[in-house]
Amino acid sequence: MTELDPVCHMEIEPAAAAARYRLHGKDYYFCRQGCKEKFAANPEAYLSAAPDAIPVQLDVKSEASFTCPMHPAVIKKGPGTCPLCGMALEPVTPTLEPLQDNIELKLMQSRLVVASCFSVPLLFLAMSGMLLPNMPLEHRLLNWIQLALASPVVLWCGAPIFERALDSLKARTPNMFTLIGIGTGIAYAFSSACTAFPRLLPPALLVHGFAPVYFETAAVIITLVLLGQVLEIRARNKAGSAIRDLLCLSPLVARKIIQEGQEVDLPVAEVQVGDNLRVCPGDKVPVDGTIIDGSALIDQAFLTGEAKPIQKVIGDVVSAGTINLVESFIMRADRVGDQTVLAQIVKMVAEAQRTQAPIQHLADKTASYFVPTVIIIAGLTFAAWLVLGPKPSFLFALINAISVLIVACPCALGLATPMSIVVAAGRGARAGVLIKNASALEAAEQIDVLALDKTGTLTVGRPEITELIACDNTEQMDLLAVAAALELHSSHPIARAILRRCSQLGIEARPATDLVLTNGRGLEGRIANVAVAIGSQRFIQELGIETDSTAVAVNKANDIADSAVFVAKGHKLIGIIIVADPIKESSRPALDELRKKGIDTIMLTGDNRKSALKVGALLSFGEKDIFAELLPAEKANVVEALKSSGKRVAMVGDGINDSVALARADVGIAMGHGADVAVESAGITLLNDDLRGMIRTLNLSRATMDNIRQNLFFAFIYNALGIIIATGIFYPWFGLLLSPMVAATAMSLSSLCVIGNALRLRSLKLV
Repeated sequence: MTELDPVCHMEIEPAAAAARYRLHGKDYYFCRQGCKEKFAANPEAYLSAAPDAIPVQLDVKSEASFTCPMHPAVIKKGPGTCPLCGMALEPVTPTLEPLQDNIELKLMQSRLVVASCFSVPLLFLAMSGMLLPNMPLEHRLLNWIQLALASPVVLWCGAPIFERALDSLKARTPNMFTLIGIGTGIAYAFSSACTAFPRLLPPALLVHGFAPVYFETAAVIITLVLLGQVLEIRARNKAGSAIRDLLCLSPLVARKIIQEGQEVDLPVAEVQVGDNLRVCPGDKVPVDGTIIDGSALIDQAFLTGEAKPIQKVIGDVVSAGTINLVESFIMRADRVGDQTVLAQIVKMVAEAQRTQAPIQHLADKTASYFVPTVIIIAGLTFAAWLVLGPKPSFLFALINAISVLIVACPCALGLATPMSIVVAAGRGARAGVLIKNASALEAAEQIDVLALDKTGTLTVGRPEITELIACDNTEQMDLLAVAAALELHSSHPIARAILRRCSQLGIEARPATDLVLTNGRGLEGRIANVAVAIGSQRFIQELGIETDSTAVAVNKANDIADSAVFVAKGHKLIGIIIVADPIKESSRPALDELRKKGIDTIMLTGDNRKSALKVGALLSFGEKDIFAELLPAEKANVVEALKSSGKRVAMVGDGINDSVALARADVGIAMGHGADVAVESAGITLLNDDLRGMIRTLNLSRATMDNIRQNLFFAFIYNALGIIIATGIFYPWFGLLLSPMVAATAMSLSSLCVIGNALRLRSLKLV
């Protein structure tokens, strides 16, 4: 079980906590000693900023408004369902407050449990004639027992389904709930009538002399639909959780400077424009502002995607949610609340998710015509038999009309899409491709432009040592040992890269003494009373260390490096450590294969253009296909521009800065190691962080959509033929009538055929 650090809001395991503080009989856990010291100095400031407070305030007027993902024009106060499609509504504005869906989820879960408890014995009783030929129960009594078991399932558990079906009829927008409501309603109503009035049925329609019932059909369909609703609500809750994690990037508390020498901690929501704030090492920047005193090394990876921290000095702008890695600085608050860049990202992600409405499924499109057509045919059948049929004409008319509705029950049509998606999702998961929804698969089939983030998508996503250039007859192992001694206690990403390489090579670093940090540009110290230093070329030169004699090595370093770290010992340059974000091994072959498939590839990155061009050249991107130094909104604008030109765009990314573009693209594809909000903004996730998963995604998408079309075509043709027979049109020549029992059997067979076809996807070869 994890605990929440009340200062930085980080989740930590109590056993792994760096510090603990007991207050009023309760233990509080901290990720580092600095957080504990801040908390101990003023506990009430942090406790008053409760974890469920909203650090990023967003348009509180719309907090109670809910909208439909498929029909954004639908706005309703409070949770509910869309009157047009039956989909559960989502909050218009994301907040840190618990989702309203929790009550709905508990209600649906309770209905599902009750439905399952009644449906299992009901299914057993319905099959008892085959399983137990000598069943001691009399047939009519058996029907009454089935009615008793089915009634709670249909009348109480299925109430939300019938309500949505009724809403769809009122709105004149037939959908899958319309089909399910009609099918299960007819099956239940007909079976109830047969149970209560078995003697009214014509002898020709009796089965072995008994009235047929179809209670298990209605109950099992209701149970499966409830299961789908529970899974849908859980998925929506998870998506909301990711948005709340994004909101939590803003710290809960800021340190305001009241006057010189006097500071106070207060909730971020109380910070005003113009306030002077202190940001200590390791703290998150509370709001957007400008540095007015000091300097900082800022990790702004969530905003730009850059793996390398950025040096900030007086006059530079800093953004809420970014992290100060080293020195303390003072900033002036320029934008607060919903005006910060972080708040705007939250807003854009929420809006993009709503505007990226799921593509209307082929089954729903067919159903919009199929449902009213079936009802009309059933009505015409009833009228024709009532006028032209033999006596008792009313019963013949009623039975044939019911047969039409039962044989047209949407089981096969309803299963056509979800069964293919379920099987495809399982197949994709085994291949490292996580499918979030059918819309993503449908869109992936038709993409012709693939936009890719650089850092963490095409590259590994963290600095690594790519080359060691030793000078002055220094051994590479000695060069690393000196660097590690200086960086041993640093949290800088480059320092971690150096320490990782030392660990791999078994180099034991002993800490240097007399360490002096200079403006985040370098470190000085001593090893065995010998002066040592590490940092940029300019820093080394400022120490009076000459680099002209190593000009060849220096020029080579500047040509190939994203970052060149210079190391000196005894006032001499002993080597240069080349640090870069290496390209993933899978990136080049994956891009080559995608281009062979006729897909254009472009790079969208927040990193600097020099670094982007260097990576692009190695991966055969043309200069016109590289878009660098982009903010999150600018990435989304490039995607929108491509879509406006008629292109079908897929976006692959892993960072929070990619989330808006992922949501705006026709299909968003997230790398599995990425931020939660990126994964939730995307329709597909590549679990293995391997770009070759994109090729598997395309192959899976094409095969799945073909399978869905086959299922829909078969289900529609099968039902159409069944309806023709059920109308009794062949009765005058062949005496052929389709009883509801045979209609239900035909309906079940059509479902089995659709399931069997969908299961073929399990053996699909994706590479």
